[in-house]
Amino acid sequence: MQFIFADYSLDIGRRELRRGAAEVEIEPQVFDLLVYLLENRDRVVSKDDIIASVWGGRIISESTLSSRITAVRKAVGDSGEQQNVVRTVARKGFRFVGPVSEQAGPGAAPTATTAQAQPPIAPDHLRQEIHFCTASDGVRIAYAEVGQGPPLIKTANWLNHLEYDWESPVWSPLLDELAATNTLIRYDARGNGLSDWDVEDISFDAFVRDLETVVEATGRERFALFGISQGCAVSIKYAVRHPERVSRLILFGGYARGRRIRGSQQEIEQSDAILTLMREGWGQENPQFRMIFTSRFIPGATAEQMQWFNDLQRKTTSPENAMRIRLAMDKIDVSDLLPQVRVPTLVMHCRDEAAAPFEEGRRIAAGIPGARFVALDGRNHLILKTDPAWDRFIGEIKDFLRE
Repeated sequence: MQFIFADYSLDIGRRELRRGAAEVEIEPQVFDLLVYLLENRDRVVSKDDIIASVWGGRIISESTLSSRITAVRKAVGDSGEQQNVVRTVARKGFRFVGPVSEQAGPGAAPTATTAQAQPPIAPDHLRQEIHFCTASDGVRIAYAEVGQGPPLIKTANWLNHLEYDWESPVWSPLLDELAATNTLIRYDARGNGLSDWDVEDISFDAFVRDLETVVEATGRERFALFGISQGCAVSIKYAVRHPERVSRLILFGGYARGRRIRGSQQEIEQSDAILTLMREGWGQENPQFRMIFTSRFIPGATAEQMQWFNDLQRKTTSPENAMRIRLAMDKIDVSDLLPQVRVPTLVMHCRDEAAAPFEEGRRIAAGIPGARFVALDGRNHLILKTDPAWDRFIGEIKDFLRE
């Protein structure tokens, strides 16, 4: 379903807001609020109505609701003074005003403009289905399933977006390979992607609970689990808690100890400096701040791949959440859990990468009983299809899953 109003189009299925052919950046919760106002444009909706629908009835402050209304207005070119689109009705609530038309979703024949503005989320043979589930603290987690075959759950990592990842030359080749032979299940962790951004708890334990919530929502009793970067630690803790659910464990580019646990005082101070840079520059159009992370994650990338990764970071989360996620990652320590892993495990790590030390990969493999370790040539934290080690990377995963 699409709503058309003024110069804007809102596509519910793709979760996109566009002005003409240009996509408008909008946080997931703000998007949900805009959808609710559009769907109920024939009446005034109260604050209680909005909270019940958008926040699931959770207690929120007046300032939180006010800030989201302001964000909706900003996204559609309105303001509190003009109120040409979202009108405040004193002591009653809010109403979406102005002419709105509805159109069928992507199944209808698109115009030339919409065809150009709405690239496919995934290849035609790999159409993913996006769903939502709710964690124990009320946070909504977005997850997706695509492909056919034995289930493979990929743990969320820094940073994911269920839709944009399919368009990315960094992520899409890996997703294609995984979904070609498996039912690939992915999710966006709290604070980023299509999951709730406005959350109180961003911590390692919360990330583990998110994975548990997604597993229960999918109804899968047994599956292979794939972790990348900090997703490895989340996968390790889940495998220790639920060994009966995990058939095989794949860990790539991971670490058992975050920077504040494994690092020297100098490294901790460098990490603090990076947090300051994130606060100041993460959301800016100029990518120079985000390039600090891109150059560490994929130093061997092409200019196109770097640009995609820069843009992905900006679209995936807010500056505040980026800092909170980074700090939670820096405090990870699952060293004592390694000997408790009792499932077949494959550990892979690139020898010369900078984001997660090679020694951390060795530490994980040495700590997990019977784990197989594969050292890959390369310096990218996220291995790319253009890397010399790509074929071996994919081959090791598929061979391990077939065993």
